[in-house]
Amino acid sequence: MKISISTLVDRDFISVKNGFNAQLLKSLSPPFPKVTIKIFGGISTSDKVSMELDFLFFKQTWDGIITDHLQTDEEFYFIDKGTRLPFFLKEWQHKHRIINKGGKTLIVDEINYKSMNKLMTALLYPVMIGQFLYRKPIYKRYFSLKNKVVYPK
Repeated sequence: MKISISTLVDRDFISVKNGFNAQLLKSLSPPFPKVTIKIFGGISTSDKVSMELDFLFFKQTWDGIITDHLQTDEEFYFIDKGTRLPFFLKEWQHKHRIINKGGKTLIVDEINYKSMNKLMTALLYPVMIGQFLYRKPIYKRYFSLKNKVVYPK
């Protein structure tokens, strides 16, 4: 199943790219399930990410690897692929696109996922959409010009 969600933020392209770090990942984590970041290696090819999802009565590990990244004057992207996923996911690929819009930046989340069967994949769709729509106001707030944070290069 494919999902694409775009968010325009009031921050320059390079600052947004540099802001994709462990702190942003923590900020993007939903209230449920509780997410604990175990490893955040970065956003370059071969970097690893590991998280623990706490569903109250059980925990699941989510491991991933950055399989590709590229930067031009107009866009930066990186792709994370799930290598160890929660039981309800069979495949996960997430392309994070950061697109230069002349002083502003368009963040595009392109997700491709599969569950154990077509029915479960379809049933997860509203949950997945909700998880990524939840990010839109966080991106806007995190990368707002009112937020005086200068992200390291």
